[in-house]
Amino acid sequence: MTGDESLITRIAMWSGPRNISTAMMRSWEARGDCAVCDEPLYAFYLKQTGADHPMAEEIISKCETDYSSVVSDLLGPVPDNKLIFYQKHMAHHLLPGFDTGWVSKMKNCFLIRQPEEMLTSLIMVIPNPSLEETGLPQQEMLLQMVDDLQGQVLPILDSRDVLNNPRVMLKLLCQATGVCFTESMLHWKPGRRDSDGIWAKHWYASVERSTGFSPYKPKNENVPRRLLPLLRECEKIYERLYSKRLIPGKNTSAGVTD
Repeated sequence: MTGDESLITRIAMWSGPRNISTAMMRSWEARGDCAVCDEPLYAFYLKQTGADHPMAEEIISKCETDYSSVVSDLLGPVPDNKLIFYQKHMAHHLLPGFDTGWVSKMKNCFLIRQPEEMLTSLIMVIPNPSLEETGLPQQEMLLQMVDDLQGQVLPILDSRDVLNNPRVMLKLLCQATGVCFTESMLHWKPGRRDSDGIWAKHWYASVERSTGFSPYKPKNENVPRRLLPLLRECEKIYERLYSKRLIPGKNTSAGVTD
């Protein structure tokens, strides 16, 4: 370890489920100067909530479930003495009643996805998700909390923008987090990683086949009628977040071009 915390950049990317969060983790790991961790609060979340997720028992038995221990690791020595520590988080893994002060020590970023596309994917695993299980309320709460503490505009990326122009959007994200963009973030080797969570075998098949960000393709699926009230609630929060997202030419004084 360098021993100098000022040289280390800790990035917490807060996403909701069924997004491009794992591809984004691949992108940062491909830099070579960046260590990554995969949903470090997942086992804690499963143990506390009893959520019926695939592999829940195995995840709880093999991964750290103590909240304080996980936070200590996130703030501790960076794996392999790297100077960048990218942490892939699901926003809904933060539960009420647990201290979130540690979040202010991170470079916090947010990854959002159009709710109808997110929900039609999520219900394949969770047939009747709650608003909290989408992560959207937690993303908005975190955004406000960190903004109040740090007094700065936090980067929000919409997955469609990233897939439509990954180079430009990654440049904006790097600029917002204070690190240099590298072309290596655009491509990676296929396959599983040691850094992947043990749940990879259930969730990551398409990512394991990928070698970069796939072009955006709209989904032609409708949210079931029973979930239309949930969709409307999701859309309200999403629109507020979307209005603050990173946009080329708007969020940088230097200008970012393809």
